[in-house]
Order: sequence, then C-alpha cells, then structure tokens
Amino acid sequence: MARITPFTSPLLLGFDAMEKTLERIAKGNDGYPPYNIERIRRDDPVGTPERLRITLAVAGFSEDDLDVTIEESQLFIRGRQAETGERDYLHRGIAARQFQRVFVLAEGMQVMKAELKNGLLSVDLIRPEPQRMVKKINILVPE
Repeated sequence: MARITPFTSPLLLGFDAMEKTLERIAKGNDGYPPYNIERIRRDDPVGTPERLRITLAVAGFSEDDLDVTIEESQLFIRGRQAETGERDYLHRGIAARQFQRVFVLAEGMQVMKAELKNGLLSVDLIRPEPQRMVKKINILVPE
C-alpha cells in the first residue's frame, strides 16, 4: 500500500526535498533543550521586515560549546560540552549533554545575530517582504 502525504498532490511539484527534511526533523525531536519562538513587534510598520527570535535554554554551555550554522535553508543549533576529568562529583544531576536543534527556514529568511546571555541563546531572524513577481511565459507554436 502506497503512503499518502500532503506532498503527493500532482499540484505540488518539486517538494520532495522538503518532505524528506520534515521527516528527518520530526524523528530527531527529543525536547532538549527547550525553546521559544516569538515575533518581535515592528517599531516602524512601513518598510521594516518582520523579525522572529528563537530562544533556547542552554544553561551551562559557553559560547565555545555552541555552534549556530545555516545549511541549505536549515538553521542548525548544536551544543557540545567537553567532559572535564578534574572534578570529583559526589552527585551528578547536571549532565554534560550534547544537542542539535534544526529549524527549517522559509525562502528569504536571514539570521541577524545570535547572542548568549544568562543561559539563554537568542537567534534573531528577519523575513524581508517578498517582492511580487509575475513572469510572462511565451507560448511557442511549431511551424
């Protein structure tokens, strides 16, 4: 029996890569670290692009432990803490845990900045207003 997805519609052409990306992201979501996504209000409603902020709770991670990259319209946020063998724990409830969060970015989305403050990593994004494009396609008639 064939699997039916929203992308199997004959009207959606060329979305195969997006479907695979969404499947991969859905499988890799373990809930750590927790995050928020918020819309930042525009100060000037005319000409100012929409801003979004992703905030991750990354207590215990330093700037050197975190990596923020964009790969093929996907925002990857990775964290890896190095194990230090010099500590002698009586109890260890805070694990040095690595993580990876992936966010799929719409076409045109741009990362403005990433900032680490008080155990929160904030990544600001902008979405410029898309330009409406109309293109006339000439119809060829064979002779």
